[in-house]
Amino acid sequence: MSENIRLNIVEDDPEIRSNLALIINTSEGMICDRTFENAESFLENLELQNPDIVLMDISLPGITGIKAVEKMKEKMPNIEALMLTVHQDDQLVFDSLCAGASGYLVKSTPPQRIIEAIREAMSGGAPMSTSIARMVVKSFRKQTESDLTEREMDVLDQLCKGKSYKLIADALFISQDTVRSHIKSIYKKLEVNSKSEAVAKALKDRLV
Repeated sequence: MSENIRLNIVEDDPEIRSNLALIINTSEGMICDRTFENAESFLENLELQNPDIVLMDISLPGITGIKAVEKMKEKMPNIEALMLTVHQDDQLVFDSLCAGASGYLVKSTPPQRIIEAIREAMSGGAPMSTSIARMVVKSFRKQTESDLTEREMDVLDQLCKGKSYKLIADALFISQDTVRSHIKSIYKKLEVNSKSEAVAKALKDRLV
């Protein structure tokens, strides 16, 4: 990653697109390299731009933001994605996470929180707007039995709250190596290969 966090924005509303770029470019340690009004032009320029993270709208003309993230991750899996949308729908949250998004924010999110979310995502977190997090907690109570141990469930719960490995370690009073060991076991038992897939499966199967 470069010294500054480099971002792309994919948003079809020109006013929102301009405002987001301004917020980013006036924030210390980050820069908006380029904005796009549709997913197609973003994907065409992906390898040339090679951003650290992209702010992605869901409802776009042509290819949807979720599909764009999926295609982006296939080509360049190291690029993080934050969904920024008006939609507050549990299925869209699942689909976004399964596509590889690191977080999910509503467009009414205050500018400072957007900046914090970008930094969280770059640090390994999975930030979500408060309203989205509340919806998830309310809609998906623990209903499915699993092979996970009680400690693995604790780690998975922290992971679903968007915590980084370090914050999980601090919260559970264990080392980061122990966190990694638990997460490796969680991935194996849930038959997933990434943090976003684990979170998506945990929510979809109501494990937390």
